[in-house]
Amino acid sequence: MYRGRLKRDLAIWVGKGMLSQATADVLLKEFDSRKSSFSVGGVLMILAAVLIAASILLLVAANWQEIPRLTKVVGIVLLIWIFYLSAALSFARGSDRLGAALLVLGAASFGGAIALIGQLYHLSGDTLGAMLLWFGMTVVSAAAFRSAALTVFAGLLAFVVFGAYLEQYDAEWQGLYAFWPPVAGVILALLAQWTGAERSRHLIYILLLGWCAWLYSLHTDVGVAILFVIVGALAFLAVTMPLSPISALARQRGASPAFYTFVLTLLGLGLLHFHWTEGGDLALLALLTIGATLLALSLEGRDNGAVRYLAYFIFAAEVLYLSFVTIDSMLGTSTFFLLAGLVVAVLAFVVVKLEKIFTRKDKEIAQ
Repeated sequence: MYRGRLKRDLAIWVGKGMLSQATADVLLKEFDSRKSSFSVGGVLMILAAVLIAASILLLVAANWQEIPRLTKVVGIVLLIWIFYLSAALSFARGSDRLGAALLVLGAASFGGAIALIGQLYHLSGDTLGAMLLWFGMTVVSAAAFRSAALTVFAGLLAFVVFGAYLEQYDAEWQGLYAFWPPVAGVILALLAQWTGAERSRHLIYILLLGWCAWLYSLHTDVGVAILFVIVGALAFLAVTMPLSPISALARQRGASPAFYTFVLTLLGLGLLHFHWTEGGDLALLALLTIGATLLALSLEGRDNGAVRYLAYFIFAAEVLYLSFVTIDSMLGTSTFFLLAGLVVAVLAFVVVKLEKIFTRKDKEIAQ
């Protein structure tokens, strides 16, 4: 995606005489030489590894009745070692993408080994403990190899562990296990910093948001929703305000910190809509929601496209919702749609004005 935009921008600059074609080609070649750049071959290797891993897990699940027990255990252990040693050899020879795919196969085989041992020796079922062991070994492997692919795999396993916890305890609060998502988030954040797997941080944010939604499901209390709004708003201000001590650090992580803290704020506001449905409470909630979108646009609208378009959507949705609950009860359906159309037209006008303001600011900065 970024490469496409870069290529178009370079073509425009060459057309305007700002760059020579040779310089543009060198810049594009330098971008393609980066390890993080998109590679069809690398993607296909990872997909192949995922498919083979799935076949291994399915084969283990079948519990091959005709194969002797000892052969099964020795075979799966050898398979793990073969994948990891082959990955180390691939990295030593500079075949990083092949090495990443082999590491994924090794981690998947370890999960298969856990299931196989449980089947063969009839170990009754602490599924949560098995998933925690799988997650832990994947984290250790990712750290040892500094593998971005295994970091992502560990992030996915964090969801599996949380799902196993919810299933085992019927989605109820159960001691320290209930704090698994934030603990896993810290582990994965440190791992992502070590391995350079910046994109895996999205999994951390999504896991924490899912944890927040689960916390609300335990109580369905207005206080929990208000807490989400307060925490999300404070976190959003902390990562976006220029004077904030952590703003510079957050911006090094890209658009994600601002976007996901904004999502947490909106999650709380959305939940409040189930509690404050009329009168002064609804009016206050509408002001808070619209105010949050305008604040997000003013702080991040120019530089953060994800926040900008989410704010546009929420602003429009809130206005239409208010129109529905306050006008449709008094007027006919056709009149409501007419007014809704006028509201959308006004929103479009506001969006165009904001886009012009952002464009003007960009030109001022460029000068």
